Amino acid sequence: MTDNWAPGEYRSIWSDLHGVSFSQGFKDANGIRTRYLHSGEDDKPVVIFLHGTGGHAEAYSRNIGPHGKHFSTWAIDMLGHGLTDKPDYDYEIPRYIDHIAGFLDSIGAEKASLSGESLGGWVAAAFASAHPDRVDKLVLNTAASDRVKPGALESLRATTLAAVEDPNWPAVKARLEWLMFDNDDVHDDLIATRQRIYAAPEMLDGVRHILCLHTVEARREYAVTKDQWNAIAAPTLVLWTDHDPTATVDVGEDLAALIPGARFEVMTDCGHWPQFEDADTFNKLHIDFLLGKS
Repeated sequence: MTDNWAPGEYRSIWSDLHGVSFSQGFKDANGIRTRYLHSGEDDKPVVIFLHGTGGHAEAYSRNIGPHGKHFSTWAIDMLGHGLTDKPDYDYEIPRYIDHIAGFLDSIGAEKASLSGESLGGWVAAAFASAHPDRVDKLVLNTAASDRVKPGALESLRATTLAAVEDPNWPAVKARLEWLMFDNDDVHDDLIATRQRIYAAPEMLDGVRHILCLHTVEARREYAVTKDQWNAIAAPTLVLWTDHDPTATVDVGEDLAALIPGARFEVMTDCGHWPQFEDADTFNKLHIDFLLGKS
């Protein structure tokens, strides 16, 4: 697929970041110690990548370098995820919104372009509705939210819990393979990175707070409403795939139709992580959109 890997060639997050000027650190976002990866000059327009359920900033290891040439690019561990703090309360959508606002404040950004995958897309859209003055552009990447298939929701919950309750290699591998159209994209370094995150003692309570949104009832309660979709003013790209395990292409099309002027694109031969599975195509589409190119 992307990057023209040779058969049997070792792949790693470090090979993704080879030659990339980036930093890793922590910011205080409304009292939440928040881990980030950052690439790009601080005086450039701000772009923030938001991962999905149970994810972490490495979901964007193939994207921060190319984006850093044009933007001040941040990939963060969202509230309760990765190496970010895991406070003892359920991580409902308003909590995520407050966390993103706090992170923007911590980096001195009045506004940013938000690009979210899955849960991150749901949070990005909800943030754009709550704080329209703080969003420059919006990218919703396989962000089904309340339109997710019930069976997919149950599968995601089960595989996530299994991988955190016993973060053995096969369980973590299976959780990552659920995301990908081609299981060969799940390389050993990615598995080891997530395994280390899931093995942290605080992750067991954290994942239960994360999964509070993974019921049909919670999806309905915190869904972005039709009126809110219609009111989104930021230029928006809705990005879907032809093998997304959470929702079909027509769900993405319907979502794009609710947002005034939204652009809709479908990436082929990808599952739930197109930014990783086909980084070359994603980066071209994404950067062109953010730069205002056709």
